[in-house]
Amino acid sequence: MNILVINCGSSSLKFQLINSESEGVLAKGLCERIGIDGKLTYQPEGGEKTTSDKAMPTHTEAIQFVIDALTDEKTGVVKSLDEINAVGHRVVHGGEKFASSVVIDDEVLKAIEECNDLAPLHNPANLIGINACRELMPGVPMVAVFDTAFHQTMPSKAYMYGLPYEYYEKYKVRRYGFHGTSHSFVSKRVAELVGKAYDETKTIVCHLGNGASICAVENGKSVDTSMGLTPLEGLVMGTRSGDIDPAIMEFLAKKENLDIAGLMNVLNKKSGVYGLSNNLSSDFRDLSEAAADGNEIAELALDVFAYRVAKYVGSYTAAMNGVDNIVFTAGIGENSAIVRTMVCKYLGYLGIEIDEELNGKRGQEIIISTPESKVKVLVVPTNEELAIARETVALV
Repeated sequence: MNILVINCGSSSLKFQLINSESEGVLAKGLCERIGIDGKLTYQPEGGEKTTSDKAMPTHTEAIQFVIDALTDEKTGVVKSLDEINAVGHRVVHGGEKFASSVVIDDEVLKAIEECNDLAPLHNPANLIGINACRELMPGVPMVAVFDTAFHQTMPSKAYMYGLPYEYYEKYKVRRYGFHGTSHSFVSKRVAELVGKAYDETKTIVCHLGNGASICAVENGKSVDTSMGLTPLEGLVMGTRSGDIDPAIMEFLAKKENLDIAGLMNVLNKKSGVYGLSNNLSSDFRDLSEAAADGNEIAELALDVFAYRVAKYVGSYTAAMNGVDNIVFTAGIGENSAIVRTMVCKYLGYLGIEIDEELNGKRGQEIIISTPESKVKVLVVPTNEELAIARETVALV
């Protein structure tokens, strides 16, 4: 089967066409500036990447350009739309309604829409992409794969906040967690690499990118994760603050004369390592270079990030009463040896020993701990698109 994987944002659309038998990427690309002017980047397997300006007033035009590129006589990878057997859509928030991926129908669309207020920046855009595909590809089965679904196995003691219970009853205010597709994919791969049954392992997944979260996976189930009702909770991230004293919001509102929208803008877009580094950068490569050149504030930002990661690893070790594997993934986790070293220096109490030569490798699937290490430490590149394709195949 050929599965088209769609990850739709408010003004962008990422796509991959994956053959389910070989699990190879036949083509991939990105539609940008939808609703503004429009740009399509497209790369077929073994071919050159091309970029072209395309008028994309809406996501429907963007999807049409994707279909046109995939079926193009010269650079396309399929002869017609008939060779696209199903579409897998990334949907950020499924609330409590979805504990697994589902085939999309009108009822599912209504339920996704009901979660819009939980993810106002993401779910409406995801729905736009789904509706555009349904319009242009009638009869092609479509599947929704939720970022939150993997975490629906968390016990209530892990997902409830210390707020009046009525807010949970009325508004479903609780921890949901995100990056679930990545946490699921990586934790399963770890079990394969270490040669243990997935339902007999305790793994902590550190998904470290511009958006970052940590997940405790015990016997194949998510039992806790660092992001909460929204992706703002948890680790210090690229531009997000992560955990703070809630009273800081009132304090800053009075001092800076900010309303709630202004405060949320600060916490989501002006904080994290970007804010900590005095607006130097949210890119860890820039911060690492600056720190190596003696920039103390860049070094501070990296220290705070690594310290917060290590604290969550420690707390999740306690939550599972032990840990077998710790795995780093996503852009920073896969590529920053410095960050991995900084985090692991806090974990000596677990009997962890890192092979620095192995740790120096970038973006590879590799065990970076020594044979003597009591806990295995790994790097496993995530592949959310492949995970979405697999979920789609399983359902259709």
